[in-house]
Amino acid sequence: MRTQVVIIGSGPSGLLLGQLLANSGIDNVILERVDRDYVLGRVRAGVLEQGMVDLLDEAGVGARMHAEGLPHEGISLAFDNRLHRIDLTALTGKRVMVYGQTEVTHDLMDKREASGLTTIYEAKNVQPHDFDTTSPYVTYEKDGVTHRIDCDFIAGCDGFHGVSRKSAPQDVIKTYERAYPFGWLGILAEVPPADHELIYANHPRGFALCSMRSEHRSRYYVQCPLNDKIEDWSDHRFWDELRRRLPKEAAEKVITGPSFEKSIAPLRSFVAEPMQFGRLSLVGDAAHIVPPTGAKGLNLAASDVRYLYSGLREYYLDKSSAGMEAYSAKALARVWKAVRFSWWMTTMLHRFPDTDAFGQRIQEAELDYLVHSQVAAASLAENYVGLPY
Repeated sequence: MRTQVVIIGSGPSGLLLGQLLANSGIDNVILERVDRDYVLGRVRAGVLEQGMVDLLDEAGVGARMHAEGLPHEGISLAFDNRLHRIDLTALTGKRVMVYGQTEVTHDLMDKREASGLTTIYEAKNVQPHDFDTTSPYVTYEKDGVTHRIDCDFIAGCDGFHGVSRKSAPQDVIKTYERAYPFGWLGILAEVPPADHELIYANHPRGFALCSMRSEHRSRYYVQCPLNDKIEDWSDHRFWDELRRRLPKEAAEKVITGPSFEKSIAPLRSFVAEPMQFGRLSLVGDAAHIVPPTGAKGLNLAASDVRYLYSGLREYYLDKSSAGMEAYSAKALARVWKAVRFSWWMTTMLHRFPDTDAFGQRIQEAELDYLVHSQVAAASLAENYVGLPY
């Protein structure tokens, strides 16, 4: 088989890149190691920056998002038993969209199928080759047979554990990592959210987040030790702990119900540099991970897609390689700013086990300054709604 771009991974970044390329007449094939239902079963992020909303519109998949998504113009920070609202729109002129990653993936999959584009599911042992030349190719196994796809470029959209970053020359790639000493216990429940906007809570018992996927489906989190087990957390225990960490006015609005998804996720910051190795480019989680506190993971993948798509479009339509040569530097400049913001939000809102009395008072002063300074609040808002591409 021959195509112009092979995309490894059919998550939202791979699907979005593929659709944007196809809309510009650039042929592409997506390889995915698992089946379609498994991809759609992943529970992930739900807050979209305006830049990602615009990209989905450009890809032609924004209709359901605009019909069912929830535009949010603010968030609340909860501490000292009070809610402090940050008006994102008043401070920046922008807003965010609450729309689950699973729904984004579904919309992109449906569009790809309707467009007659090729996605090969259950492609085993995917391996990129010769990406340091002008004739790269990718091999994979399907039904016991080895296949080869020749291409011009390879886009690694296959996540943190995928083959793309592992294939990069180890004497060239450099990684940076920060692991946090706690996790997030998260649940999904078919109950109305406690508030019409997200609440980020800093409490002596630990961090909590009130989020949602729709007006009838809520996503809640509490900070927990890394060695906690799911079986230690009954629904009853979770709801009690969540309400303890919220101001009274918010706690009273929490409607409880049985959870249908429950998981504990460790938090870490991770960046791989560079994000490009010859004709192989890393996209999204393949190159970087951020703690979810800043709502940046999926949005960073979208900005990578924007830069890579622009470079590929320039290469094929304008016959210029300048955009592709600049991909890694452009993407990383934005990545590191989002990594900083996510780290800052995490350190400001969580209780760290090794924090002394001085450190605790500094955290409290930071929160107090943030909600009483328009300049400080504007800085948070600017980063939360998304820095420009």
